[in-house]
Amino acid sequence: MKNNQGWNLKNTYTDLPEIFYEQVTPNPVRQPKLVIYNDELGASVGLNNEEMKGAEAVEIFAGNRVPTNSIPIAQSYAGHQFGHFTMLGDGRAMLIGEHITPDNERYDIQLKGAGKTPYSRGGDGRAALGPMLREYIISEAMHRLNIPTTRSLAVVTTGEMIQREIELEGAILTRVASSHIRVGTFQFAAKYGEIEELVKLADYTIERHDPDVMESPNPYLAFLQEVIRRQAQLIAKWQLVGFIHGVMNTDNMTISGETIDYGPCAFMDHYDPKTVFSSIDYNGRYAYQNQPGIASWNLARFAESLLPLLGRGKEEAVNNAQGAISEFSKLYRHHYYAGMRAKLGIMDEEAEDEKLIQDLLSMMQHYQVDYTNTFLALTYEDESNFPMGAMEDFKKWKTKWQERLSRQKQSKEESHELMRKSNPALIPRNRWVEEAIAAVVQNDDKTVMESLLAMLKNPYAHSDEQKEFAQRNYEIDEYQTFCGT
Repeated sequence: MKNNQGWNLKNTYTDLPEIFYEQVTPNPVRQPKLVIYNDELGASVGLNNEEMKGAEAVEIFAGNRVPTNSIPIAQSYAGHQFGHFTMLGDGRAMLIGEHITPDNERYDIQLKGAGKTPYSRGGDGRAALGPMLREYIISEAMHRLNIPTTRSLAVVTTGEMIQREIELEGAILTRVASSHIRVGTFQFAAKYGEIEELVKLADYTIERHDPDVMESPNPYLAFLQEVIRRQAQLIAKWQLVGFIHGVMNTDNMTISGETIDYGPCAFMDHYDPKTVFSSIDYNGRYAYQNQPGIASWNLARFAESLLPLLGRGKEEAVNNAQGAISEFSKLYRHHYYAGMRAKLGIMDEEAEDEKLIQDLLSMMQHYQVDYTNTFLALTYEDESNFPMGAMEDFKKWKTKWQERLSRQKQSKEESHELMRKSNPALIPRNRWVEEAIAAVVQNDDKTVMESLLAMLKNPYAHSDEQKEFAQRNYEIDEYQTFCGT
C-alpha cells in the first residue's frame, strides 16, 4: 500500500529463516536535516519528490519513524576481511523494506548510519557526514559511467556529533540497491546454518535475481555461473575507468553484480597498477592490478559456500565449482579487452591488439601520465599538453595504432565516435570530491558539490564546459582514503 510519499514496501527477506536477520528499531536522532535528495532516482522508482523533501520524509531518512508496512531489519552475513574470515552483519545499517516501483521492480531501501544493531560489535552504529556524502557523489558518478552500482537517495544530518579520532557531524545515508545479498551472506549460511537454510537463501536469491536459471538442469550451478558472469563484467568496467574499490572483502561483493560500499575508494590519476588508496591496505591486497584476481578469489569462496548444492556428490560438486570459477578469467579478459579496444576506437578483433594495448599501458606507467587524460588526448587528437606526445616510443606506438585503425572497415569518424562513448570526459577525481565534501562539512556550502554532480551527470557528453572544468581543476595529488567507520 502506497502512502503520500510513494513508498510501496514489502518485506520478503523476513520470509527467510530468522538466522538471516534480526528485527531492529532505528535509533532516533535529535534534529534531522536534509542535506541532499536525489530527484532523478526518486522519480525513477516512483516516489513523490515533493513529499520526499518534506519533514515527514526527513524523519524517515533519519530513522525517527518508519514508513507504512516497514519491518526494519539488520542482515546477518560473514566475510573474509583482508583474507581473514569473520562473522559480521549490518553493524550500522538497517533495511527498512523492499520498495516496489510502478514498473514492478524491487529495490532494497537501507538506512546507513541509523544506529546500533545486534551486529555492531561495540561500535556506535553511526556514520559521519563526510563519508556519506562521498558515497552519494561517487555512487552517482558510477551510475552515470554506466557501471552497475547501489545508489544514494538522500543524506540527512542527525543534529548529533559522533566520536572518531575527532568529533564529527553525524549523518545517515539512504541507500537503494537491487538487494544487499552478498557473497558473505552465503558464507554465513554455509558456516552457521543448516543445509535447509542454505537452500532457502539460494532459492530466494535466485527468484529475486536469476529466476530463469530454475529451468536449468542444475539451477544452483547456473546461478553460480550467472554471478560469475556479472562480476567479470563489473570488474572489467572498474578497470576500464581506473576505479579502485579499496576494500574488496567478500562481504562487499554483491550477488546482484552492483558495486557496493564506497569507503576507501577512489579513481586513479596517474597510471600505476600498484595504486592503493586505502589507509589500512598495508600490503596492497586490493591494489588496482589485484582487483580481477581478488574478485576470482571471492567468487571461489562463494562457490565453496554453494558446494552442497552443486552436485550429487562431493567430487561432482567440486568439479562443477572449479569449472565455473575457471571461466571468470576468460570472461574478465573478454570484457576488459573489448572495453580497451573501444577506448582506442578499435571495432573488430586482431591477435596483436592485446600487445598494442599493453604497450600503451607500459608507456603510461613509465612516464607516470594520467590514465583518463591519456585516452582523452587520443580521443580529441590533442597532444599539445600531453606528456608522451613528443616521446619517440609513443610516436612509434601511435603509428602502429593508426595502422591498426586503417585495417578496419569502419570510418575514422565511426572510430572516434566509439572513443567518445568509451572515454569519459570527467571522472570524480579525488581532489574534486574532497573539496565538495569539505565545503559542505566545514561551511554548509552545497554549491561545490552540486556543481560537481552536474558536471558528472553525463560524462560522455564531452561538452566545452566539461573540458574547461577539467583543465581548470586538474592537478594530481598524493591521496589516501579512509573508510569512515
